[in-house]
Amino acid sequence: MEPSAIAASFASASAAKVQTAAAAKILKMNAEAGQTVVAMLEQSSENLARLAKNTAAGVGGNLDITA
Repeated sequence: MEPSAIAASFASASAAKVQTAAAAKILKMNAEAGQTVVAMLEQSSENLARLAKNTAAGVGGNLDITA
């Protein structure tokens, strides 16, 4: 096997290793972003439930939104 072929194979293996590491990092970031979105949605749902519970009866029932 020629030295240039060996060097090319090492370079290809190194590039593949870098690409795999980058893909793993992106997947981890996507998973963390998904968890953040879920937490935010849960908090907004809790806040909405709290607002609905603490709002007096009839508030907003006669709201006119026409321009």
